Amino acid sequence: MAQKRTDKDRKVLKKGESQRVDGTYDYRWTTRDGKRHSVYASSLDELRAKEAQIQRDEADGIKTGTSNVTVNDMFKLWCELKRGLKDNTFRNYQYMYNQYVSPDFGRNRLVTVKRSDVKRFYNMLVDGRVLKIATVDTIHTVLHQVFQLAVEDNIIRINPSDGILKELKQSRNFDTEKRRALTTDEQRLFVDFLKNSRMYNHWYPIFMVMLGTGMRVGEVTGLRWCDIDMDKDIINVNQTLVYYKHDDGTCRFSINTPKTKSGRREIPMLEIVKDALMKERAYQYENGIRCNVSVDGYTDFVFVNRFGNLQHQGTLNKAIKRIIRDCNDELFEKDKNPKVLLPRFSCHNLRHTFATKMCECGINIKVIQEILGHSDIETTMDVYAEATKDFKKKELGRMEISNDLWSL
Repeated sequence: MAQKRTDKDRKVLKKGESQRVDGTYDYRWTTRDGKRHSVYASSLDELRAKEAQIQRDEADGIKTGTSNVTVNDMFKLWCELKRGLKDNTFRNYQYMYNQYVSPDFGRNRLVTVKRSDVKRFYNMLVDGRVLKIATVDTIHTVLHQVFQLAVEDNIIRINPSDGILKELKQSRNFDTEKRRALTTDEQRLFVDFLKNSRMYNHWYPIFMVMLGTGMRVGEVTGLRWCDIDMDKDIINVNQTLVYYKHDDGTCRFSINTPKTKSGRREIPMLEIVKDALMKERAYQYENGIRCNVSVDGYTDFVFVNRFGNLQHQGTLNKAIKRIIRDCNDELFEKDKNPKVLLPRFSCHNLRHTFATKMCECGINIKVIQEILGHSDIETTMDVYAEATKDFKKKELGRMEISNDLWSL
């Protein structure tokens, strides 16, 4: 009968176990693919705890021998396999990951990452890096998919990022932050100021198109004259103008087709929108302005600057900031306590304002979804619920005016 192997303390060693000269222990085994692996421990109890984990992993189909695979390693694999994203979206994901995840958190080994680690990392991004929740949301979108790929490849059992972002939003009340629409008085003030201002009058057409169609800013800046049917009063949304850093390292415009079928749509043209477009055409003709650019074969863009170049979202938002400043300054010069002032807002608030007005007018929810180009009805329902909350209160408030109603 073969003599059983023991360590220096005469404890019997199992198959694959051995004690090294320095007194530490190791365990060696062969995986199904024929590769040899080993783990080390300072004590026999610690070694056998690791053995038990290895055996559980093998029984559950979890790959052993992948303990050194890092989050960064998995991200590289995700980048190689990911398909179906718009180029600018994919570049943005890569930028976000390389900027905020790769240097520190990305170096963690996948098998060691726990839910608490992910939560701690997200809290650090909000508190330490002072990132907005929308930025953390983008980072989470990538990380969750990276961890999910590791689950599908049997490297880890569960996705440690599941539900973490939702918990973060709830604990910090981020869910209560809703994009604000302009009130009727604010909208009227904004439009009237643009109409009557010599300095800002040339901005009236593009902002009126945003207010009167609910189009995304990239859809408006990417709009071409051939997309507009003046006879049928229809605007065809067929493409989006995007600006981002390309593979060659240069930042430039590109044209994206809509991400979903619902993004390609027809928008009925209101009279105020048609009038704004005619004003834009007349302004360009009077000032000798014409489109001088071609992007991915697309040209004849409706909204260009005085040099015939494309309008940038950043430029439009900066223009809005100046408009808000000068409009409010003008109001304070006339009255120390103006009844209405322009709040801080951006181009996207104009889209939200249009959506809110449609909801308050009682337009069918499916029609709202189609005009806004929402692929998910729940997105439209969220807008509808928020937009009509105060409106419903005001309408029901009329019932309290009549005491006779409640005395019946």
